[in-house]
Amino acid sequence: MDLIEIIRKELKACGKNGKPTRYHVAQETGISENQLHRVVYGGSLKAEAVGVLLEHFGYEVRKKKGGVKK
Repeated sequence: MDLIEIIRKELKACGKNGKPTRYHVAQETGISENQLHRVVYGGSLKAEAVGVLLEHFGYEVRKKKGGVKK
């Protein structure tokens, strides 16, 4: 699963089961509701916004130990 799919899954869950709405995510992250809406329906994000949203949803991006496979 790629990073945008993870974010899309999290955004689709917004407002359900007591989770904050996309409006609240927009307010807390500074990323517009329009951008969040576009992502939910197949759009993309700039790398900076991806990092902000992953951090907001509690994810960490780390390099795997051992480097690149050849």
